[in-house]
Amino acid sequence: MEPLIQIAHLTFGYTERTVLEDVSLDIEERDFILVIGPNGGGKTTLLKLILGIETPWSGTILMNGDTGGHLGYVPQFARFNRNFPISVLDMVLTGLIGAGNHLRGVPPEGRQKAGAILEKLGLYPKRHENINHLSGGQLQRVLIARALVSDPVALFLDEPTTSMDVTSQTDLLDLLAELQRRMAILVVTHDPTPYAQAYRHIACINGRLYHHGRGQLDSRTLEQVYGCPVEILGHGIPHTLLPEHRRREQHP
Repeated sequence: MEPLIQIAHLTFGYTERTVLEDVSLDIEERDFILVIGPNGGGKTTLLKLILGIETPWSGTILMNGDTGGHLGYVPQFARFNRNFPISVLDMVLTGLIGAGNHLRGVPPEGRQKAGAILEKLGLYPKRHENINHLSGGQLQRVLIARALVSDPVALFLDEPTTSMDVTSQTDLLDLLAELQRRMAILVVTHDPTPYAQAYRHIACINGRLYHHGRGQLDSRTLEQVYGCPVEILGHGIPHTLLPEHRRREQHP
């Protein structure tokens, strides 16, 4: 069976600076991929290319099967304007707006679906509240609901646990485990530890793709990705901890 999404020899940059070079990656149906790497390594850029927000300089992105054009996207929480004057329900309903229907009203079944998703995420009582009244974890769940209302075949999340407390993180992981039964999931993260029991593949990216697989990551690969020594720690369950670090200085 062909992968849901095939990325082959992808190269892209901004102006004259190359951000991603010759990246190839397969996303399978009901896959769960973690994308890790340093700041500026191209993780978020890769998401934007898959979603069609940016156009690659070269290479291909092939959507196989009946995707219906629906890919869910949850952007970084820190980049979201919390002061935008919109209710929780209306925010979720924006996930049904596309290039061809931005002037049309949302059908009743769309509102029913949005309400059902908010109910499942524990946010239905807050559906008429302004989003700036929500906690960080609640707003993150609203953004996830917005991505889910269009019934995507794949869900892309960029640093989804930012500003979440431990309880909210646990609820998110339970939700992703349930969603993986019917869609592919790709998560960009700096900390893969919370996802250790859930992910199927891990992709290490810093301009290039250094590793893509389920097997253990070795220190040598991580040092190539992060450009500095990286220590791997274990505490009874398989996971990877990436300590804070600075890039190595380049000397002539």
